[in-house]
Amino acid sequence: METQVARLEFREAMARVCAPVNIVTTDGPAGRGGFTATAMCSVSDDPPTLLVCMNERSTQTELFLANQRFCINVLTQSHMHLAAKFAGAIRDMTERYQAARWQTMPSGMPALLDAIVSFDCEIGAVNKVGTHNVMFGRVVDIRHGSDEAALLYVGRNYMQPSALGSFGG
Repeated sequence: METQVARLEFREAMARVCAPVNIVTTDGPAGRGGFTATAMCSVSDDPPTLLVCMNERSTQTELFLANQRFCINVLTQSHMHLAAKFAGAIRDMTERYQAARWQTMPSGMPALLDAIVSFDCEIGAVNKVGTHNVMFGRVVDIRHGSDEAALLYVGRNYMQPSALGSFGG
């Protein structure tokens, strides 16, 4: 039997992994929501599919699952304040959305007007893994935006690409 890595050891190791910062939005019959996520990646290009992970204990879980749609907005380095708001610094959803300019995708999903790119998705499947729901999204539309450098998250901090050096050095 293999030994399992301790939870805190895993969290510490993952803090060393650099990831782009995204705001995931939804709107529909269940209401409007949004959260900050770094756990997002491409799954397949045929059909175009990506995944995003959301803590199952989030008060927004049922909202996203009921709407069956989401939009992933890849943030620029000028969105650090917005990432913090959608990560929970601001609880009120209306106030979160008022902090930026949004465009409505044909599906009705809110897309951040100056995001690097926005992926409009229909939920194809949801798998619970540990503490998180992994939402697989079929990409139905893409909106290209800013050419500004991406906002990154590493070492439990937001970073600009130019600020990256050797970790811990």
